[in-house]
Amino acid sequence: MKLYTGDLSPYSAKVRLQIYAKGIKDIAFVPPPAFMTGGFAQTSPLGRIPALDVNGDVIPESEVIAQYIEELYPQPNLLGTTPRARAQVRTVSRIADIYLLNNTFMALPQARRATRNDAIRDLFVAQIVRGMKALEHYLGDGAFAVGDSISIADCTLVPALFLAQDVVPTFDVPNPILGCPKVERYWNAIQTNEHAARVLGEMTRGLEERRAMMKSG
Repeated sequence: MKLYTGDLSPYSAKVRLQIYAKGIKDIAFVPPPAFMTGGFAQTSPLGRIPALDVNGDVIPESEVIAQYIEELYPQPNLLGTTPRARAQVRTVSRIADIYLLNNTFMALPQARRATRNDAIRDLFVAQIVRGMKALEHYLGDGAFAVGDSISIADCTLVPALFLAQDVVPTFDVPNPILGCPKVERYWNAIQTNEHAARVLGEMTRGLEERRAMMKSG
């Protein structure tokens, strides 16, 4: 199997973190062919990463891939051991996916001051803040998002909080993590986890490359 992925892609980072946490060694990471020109759609019709190639059968969408990997490699379990724990994991993961990641992506054009629409920026940022406030309620009290070990919730939340810290302030708004004590505590703790740190290092590298590319025109 091979995973079409990119360092900065938070959805790809979600799947990579899952793979690292599960200790999977037989999934190769490869860049998507012709991604910047739209040619990747010939490989995966949605044209987005991540996409998992299983002997020529390409599976799209990070959440679908994550569920597939959990079924293929059930141990260690990253979904929770009880129905209630699994619901908690899925709740945190959806908050990170829908309220944090999706709204951050929708707001990205507002990073350009010359063409910014403040009303549009504020609309998306308000949804990001809404998600952070929800996390204050749903996050656990330990070092991980839910329970005492890493889960799919962490896999989605770590890349989402990276963008909240390093990208959202480029919209000329405060870091939305600040002022949410539980989220701040979690964010500080999870960065010391070896698998999370590995993914965050990859995303940092990707962000630096993107900024250098934009600076050079």
